[in-house]
Amino acid sequence: MGLSLRNTLTATACAIICGYSAVALGQTSEDELAKQLSNPIASLTSVPLQLNWDDNVGPAEEGTKTTLNVQPVIPVSISEDWNMISRTIVPIISQGDIFPGAGSQFGLGDTTQSLFFSPKAPTASGWVWGVGPVLLIPTGTDDLLGTGKWGAGPTAVVLKQTSSGWTYGALINQIWSFAGDDNRADVNGTYFQPFLAKGLGKGRTISVNFESSYNWETDKATVPLNLAYSKVTRWGKQLVSLQGGVRYYVEQPQSDSQWGLRFVVTLLYPKK
Repeated sequence: MGLSLRNTLTATACAIICGYSAVALGQTSEDELAKQLSNPIASLTSVPLQLNWDDNVGPAEEGTKTTLNVQPVIPVSISEDWNMISRTIVPIISQGDIFPGAGSQFGLGDTTQSLFFSPKAPTASGWVWGVGPVLLIPTGTDDLLGTGKWGAGPTAVVLKQTSSGWTYGALINQIWSFAGDDNRADVNGTYFQPFLAKGLGKGRTISVNFESSYNWETDKATVPLNLAYSKVTRWGKQLVSLQGGVRYYVEQPQSDSQWGLRFVVTLLYPKK
């Protein structure tokens, strides 16, 4: 075998091996990011842009509602063993005819700010947990988009992630109003979100959750079931997760609306 042919074959083999390693590394990185996204208190800075669409809203089933939730997640190391994870939800809402004579509204809803204090290491049995305060901020720009109340309470999350790609757990918070417009109804609500996700490899995840809420003032529950599929990829140099899914309302007050859609673009900023 000539020297030039040998060098060519050697270079080709090295290119194939290096190329395969790069692909494997990329897939591992994507899978790790997908795994972190399944954990609400992972040490991953991200900005989910969550678009929700619902039709047949309201008692007359003539309303529509579109909500874009801007949800930055920022982890901060506060000691050698603890993180503080800031999770903010700022809703931008467009809705119309949610009840007869309501007309249409567009603007901000109320902001929800949560802080979770979480150990950096899981427990001996592999559980991850975090607890902290949640604050309701009356940023609603219309009476039909917000509560007009300041509120606060506790929040907590617990979850476990397995070597086979499963993530399961639950997030809960309770908010009571303590200030705001005296002419508006008090806030006393519980939010409970059990969730289950399965990593499928190559940055892909399928997930299901209940985003159930209960209004103790009206004794009414809202229980949507969300089923979604997501994929971690790149837009140029920007890492993103793209998710699409459907929502089925198991229970919803004052409406027979049962279906909705959800699309999420999450900007990812992993530690370098």
